[in-house]
Amino acid sequence: MAMGRLGRLGRLGTGIGWRPEIADAVERMPGIDWVEAVSENLCPGHLPDSLLRLRERGVTVVPHGVSLGLGGAERPDTGRLAALAERAQVLGSPLVTEHIAFVRAGGPLTASPLLEAGHLLPVPRTRDALDVLCENVRIAQDALPVPLAVENIAALISWPDDEEMTEGQFLYELADRTGVRLLIDVANLHTNHVNRGEDPAEALAELPLEAIAYVHVAGGLERDGVWHDSHAHPVPRPVLDILTDLASRVTPPGVLLERDENFPGAQELGAEVEAIRTAVEQGRAAGTVPAAAGAVVPRFTRAGSGDGAGAGDAVRQRLGLAQAALLSALVAGTPAPEGFDRVRLGVQARALAGKRADVVAKVAPELPVILGAGYRPAFLAYARRRPMAGGYRRDALDFVEHLMRDGRPQDADARRELREWWLDRSGPVPRSERAGTRWARATRRVLLRR
Repeated sequence: MAMGRLGRLGRLGTGIGWRPEIADAVERMPGIDWVEAVSENLCPGHLPDSLLRLRERGVTVVPHGVSLGLGGAERPDTGRLAALAERAQVLGSPLVTEHIAFVRAGGPLTASPLLEAGHLLPVPRTRDALDVLCENVRIAQDALPVPLAVENIAALISWPDDEEMTEGQFLYELADRTGVRLLIDVANLHTNHVNRGEDPAEALAELPLEAIAYVHVAGGLERDGVWHDSHAHPVPRPVLDILTDLASRVTPPGVLLERDENFPGAQELGAEVEAIRTAVEQGRAAGTVPAAAGAVVPRFTRAGSGDGAGAGDAVRQRLGLAQAALLSALVAGTPAPEGFDRVRLGVQARALAGKRADVVAKVAPELPVILGAGYRPAFLAYARRRPMAGGYRRDALDFVEHLMRDGRPQDADARRELREWWLDRSGPVPRSERAGTRWARATRRVLLRR
């Protein structure tokens, strides 16, 4: 096989997802070779001091994107690609990562309102979806200064036509046709095993293991009869077992622990990292590794792969209509598209609404304080039929406006506080800053008259 278009990627080692809440613990944690940070949470001109200190120590930082929506019907947004590229350059990263998912649907392509999921949703494993994904990945590769790796996601729902390809076959063809690297999340393989009956061992057997850039490991919990990839709980034994199976087949260049909520103490985090190291060592001892860490990733070529073909507008429109119908059912209360499990769609819809409520409470922490115990039920009722239109900060403003129009809350003091909160944030510039600007201009006029 010819040398891959991405060339050689050095060994990353053992890492942990950097989050502001655990920044101090990550800095003090022994044996951490690299960290991963959510790209959208970083401002290139104002990087957190903790990340800067890690970089000065030689710790690799990889930006991990969540908003490109490479599996969506539209071509990747040039602004989002430029932002991801800028973060890679500022951090001196050896690669960047994103997800095999769609995060929005609708818009001009389908002549329907643009809907935001606020979450990573699975793409159908069909030829149409694969054609679109491959072209979108190529567009991203051309726009980025470093190699791209894409991650398999966890899913609560299945598309009716997922039988066309298994996940392993879908990922193999993606790597085959684009040369993209793979970020394999073993926790997501476990999630899909519980929720969709997909065998992790079969998925691993079908993967181009030499294309793996690194591996994610995370925890979750079972609720509503399904497994939720929460990133807020300890890594369970079945996930570590999948990691051991993978490590028996290939030495992954890097393995990273993800934790996004309910952060434990530094000692518990360190113990989870150590358990991950042990699982990898057990796999290496048990199996014959066919590809070494940092191995060259070939750009696969197989007859009939359609490597040079792009996705036509008709293909994109078909996919876009299907994704818009699904997303509308999840976030706008429209009927479930034909062939989907309505019960499972209900579980996913509640999970999306719950995530919106949690994130809005983080970006606007005053709202749970003002509304007290009434915040969550009020927000969930609002979210049931009102899709997110422009990110979580806009969502918070729209939620408060909705409450005020309904004359809520009933408590006059709380209603007044809510109105003040909304007035201070609803314009392009906070009201307090606008008042300060007016005062400064008035002062300047007085001085000029003298």
